[in-house]
Amino acid sequence: MDGMGSVKYAELGAFLRSRRERIRPADVGLPAGPRRRVPGLRREEVAQLAGASVDYYNELERGAGSQPSEQMIAALARALRLTADERDYLYHLAARPVPPHGTAASHVHPGMLDLLGRLTSTPAQVITDLHVVLVQNPLAVALLGDQSGFRGPRASFVHRWFTEPDARRLYPEADHETQSRAFVADLRAAAARRDAKDTEVNAMIATLLDVSGEFAALWADHDVAFRRDDRKRLVHPTLGLIEVNCLNLFSEDGRQRLLWFTPAVGTDSAGLLDLLAVVGTEDIAGPGR
Repeated sequence: MDGMGSVKYAELGAFLRSRRERIRPADVGLPAGPRRRVPGLRREEVAQLAGASVDYYNELERGAGSQPSEQMIAALARALRLTADERDYLYHLAARPVPPHGTAASHVHPGMLDLLGRLTSTPAQVITDLHVVLVQNPLAVALLGDQSGFRGPRASFVHRWFTEPDARRLYPEADHETQSRAFVADLRAAAARRDAKDTEVNAMIATLLDVSGEFAALWADHDVAFRRDDRKRLVHPTLGLIEVNCLNLFSEDGRQRLLWFTPAVGTDSAGLLDLLAVVGTEDIAGPGR
């Protein structure tokens, strides 16, 4: 990576500092704590929220160190609750191209991040309309696996569902046909909401039609339905079968959804979900939603 000694990188550091100082700890779910000399976040708190080392973040604010990656910029934008315009400006200062909408580095609305931060006792995550996971809380990682490492077409769980057999381990085999139908109907609904010339969704559909006979057969049925409220059976590698309700909150443009999982009534899932915090991410390879 390039060094960060230019005037622009000094501006990047100043911009990060200005955004950090305007945020109260309560805005991002952190306790105010004693002996806080300034109302904003501490540097170590931003580093923690962004998944960066404190030393690395300190270097960024100094305008030194290495050029941040697109993924790190996205993480910083979320940690600092930047607006879409502020996020784009941060990419500009870091001399990185703004990623296309719908990728794993997509901007997440600060309001959705705020809601996600308040869902501390239940698994929750924000995904795009093409099922690209943008951000997860710790319990979602424990339940579903870490989704942060997928790039390109593989970032979409729908793409992986029809192209990678391991992606289906999250659901019992008896439920695979139902899930396939639901994913295809949801994808058609997402395509209908987008512009007819949208290259992202059109490329995804074309690829799946070409490589998956199952997808092609289901696509020919022309079912259209967003996934709103589902009852799911999930297979956890340590805890076994967990039956949950999956609830969705859609963004105004429909491009993003906040998902959260609650125990299904009449099952022992409440106790199993309570154990997620103890089990953590043990043995989970990240199969997706």
